[in-house]
Amino acid sequence: MPPRTPRPRGSRSPHRRELILNAAAELFVTPGYAKLSMADLAEAVGIVPSALYRHFSGKQQILATVLAAGLAPIHELVGALDPADPADSARRLSALALDQRHLGLMWQREARNLDSAAYQSLRTVVQEIEQRLSRYVHALRPELPDAGSDLLAGSIIAVMTSPSFHRYTLPRAAFEQLLATLVDAVLSTELPSPRAGAPRPPDGGPALTPASRREELLAQAIRMFAARGYAEVGIEEIARAAGIAGPSIYNHWPTKRDLLVTALRRGAAALAMDVAINYRWASDPADALRRHLRSHVKLAQSYPEIFSLLITDLDHLNEDEMQEIVRAQHEHVLEWAHLLRLHQPGIDTVAARIRVHAVLSISSETARTPHLRHGAAQPEAIEAIGANLLGLPGPESPPAAPGRPIT
Repeated sequence: MPPRTPRPRGSRSPHRRELILNAAAELFVTPGYAKLSMADLAEAVGIVPSALYRHFSGKQQILATVLAAGLAPIHELVGALDPADPADSARRLSALALDQRHLGLMWQREARNLDSAAYQSLRTVVQEIEQRLSRYVHALRPELPDAGSDLLAGSIIAVMTSPSFHRYTLPRAAFEQLLATLVDAVLSTELPSPRAGAPRPPDGGPALTPASRREELLAQAIRMFAARGYAEVGIEEIARAAGIAGPSIYNHWPTKRDLLVTALRRGAAALAMDVAINYRWASDPADALRRHLRSHVKLAQSYPEIFSLLITDLDHLNEDEMQEIVRAQHEHVLEWAHLLRLHQPGIDTVAARIRVHAVLSISSETARTPHLRHGAAQPEAIEAIGANLLGLPGPESPPAAPGRPIT
C-alpha cells in the first residue's frame, strides 16, 4: 500500500471524522492495531492527538467503527443478491471484495481487541451475512441440505476474503472476473454425500497426552494462543494447564515466544514435507495438485489452531523469524502455482497464485469455523470444492506406487 501523505497540521476539513476512519482502516492493516498509537493516527491525518478525542473515545471505538463501516455494504449486498442472475451476483460480490480488500484480515486479526459488547454486536452482523449468503446458495441449489448450503456459503466468503491475505494484483476488470469465476466454481461443485461412520475432524485437546513434557506444553500453548491470543496468555498459565509448577516451564521452554515460533515452524515444515512426498509419488501435475489439496485439508482440519496463529499472531515474532515463516508460506503457494501452470499452461502466473490462495483460504477457513468443520465440511467436500477451483478432473484414488518425477 502506498504511504499516506499527512494533511498539514492546523488545516481543517469538514470531513475530518471520515479522514480519521480512512487513515485508521489503512493503519489497522499495517502496522496493525497493537502497534498503532493514537499519536501515529493523528500524524497520518495531520492533527494533534487530542483532536481525535473530539470524534472518538479511543482506539477501540475507532476500530469498531471502521469494521462496522466495512461490514455494512456487505450485509446490504448479500441480502439483495438475485438467484435469478447468479453471474451478476458473482460480479457484484467480487467488486465489493476488492473495494473492501483490507476487511478480511482486519476482522480476523484485530476484532478480538474490541470489548465484549462491541465484538458481539459486529459478530451478529457477520453471522447475518453468513446466513443471508447461505439462503442465497440454497435458492440456487435447493437440493443441498442446510449444511451443504452453509459450506458453499463459507467457501464463497473465503474466496472473497482471500485477497486480504496476499498482495498479488491484476488489472481491476481481470481481478473481478477471476474472483467471479471462482465464486461460480464454488457454487457449481457437486458435494459428495457424507460417509456413514466417517471420522470427524478433532475438536479441543487431544485424547492422549504426550510422554514428553515439552510436547505437552507446546500443545497447551498452541490451544491457548489460538483461543485467546498470544499476548493474553502467560507462560505460567501454560505450565498450570499442563499440571506443572509455573517456574518449571523454563526447564523446557526459555521464553513464551519460543513456543509460538516452534508451533509456526512445525506447521510450515509439515506442509513442506507433504509437498516433497507428493512430488515423489505423483504421476502428473493434476495428481500432485490433488495430493497437495488432500494434505492441506487434512492438516488444516487436524490443527486449525496453527492456521489461526498465522493470521493473528505472526507479528509477535522478531523480523527474522517472521520473514522465515512468510517465506515458507510464499514458497508453498509457488509450488501449487507451478503445478497449476503445468496442468493448465495457458493460465497467467499471477492469476494462478491468486487462485491457489483462494483454495488454501477455503481449506483453512472452513477448518477454523466450528459449525463448518463439524457440519458438511468433511475432507472430501472441501477437496471437491478445491479441485473444482483448480480445474482438476474428478476425484481419483492415489496411485499405489511412485509415478514419474515432475519437473
